Amino acid sequence: MMMTIRDMYDLDYTLAKDYLGQFTYPWEALKGIKDMILALGETLGEEYEQKAPQVWVHRTAVVAPTAFLGAPCIIGPETEVRHCAFIRGSALVGAKCVVGNSVELKNVILFDNVQTPHYNYVGDSILGYKSHMGAGSITSNVKQDKSLVVVHNHGEEIETHVKKFGAMLGDHVEVGCNSVLNPGTVVGRNSNVYPLSCVRGVVPEKHIWKNTGVMVPKEDR
Repeated sequence: MMMTIRDMYDLDYTLAKDYLGQFTYPWEALKGIKDMILALGETLGEEYEQKAPQVWVHRTAVVAPTAFLGAPCIIGPETEVRHCAFIRGSALVGAKCVVGNSVELKNVILFDNVQTPHYNYVGDSILGYKSHMGAGSITSNVKQDKSLVVVHNHGEEIETHVKKFGAMLGDHVEVGCNSVLNPGTVVGRNSNVYPLSCVRGVVPEKHIWKNTGVMVPKEDR
């Protein structure tokens, strides 16, 4: 299955391009997101304002006064951070994104044009260009027994060596409302997840995950 960073993401749509380019698989980047944001923030130009120590917000971004921006974080141009959004820290949010009401972000990279608009929790995850989390959909980033996360790839088990790993969504992924993406979920480019799904393992690119766990190829249109 196509799970490498190059397979899943167009790196031209994130400030983390150089950082992500160092790795083979996207989950390898999770441990260094905080340090990457701290280093990147110091290089940003005058188009970004430092709203608080280690919090950089582009001058064209719109941030509700009730939103919480925890350090370190970067909010990109024309992004909207809505009422009561909770950015706990270590969040790189790209251009033209939506971080909606009561959404919580922690240790994440959101590529440009990502939408997390309503009641989403996204932790220890990377969301590709124009990916979308439906209302109430969340990433579950820690296993109940607190053991290290394994990616289940259709008979192959890939050790990640990390305890916290939510979901890796490729470019143009659509996640239906009130779905749960369990630890170690990887969804390839241009794939869809039905509403009310409980997803685990790898969804190949251009596939649909139905809420029975059945995956079918998408038809070309």
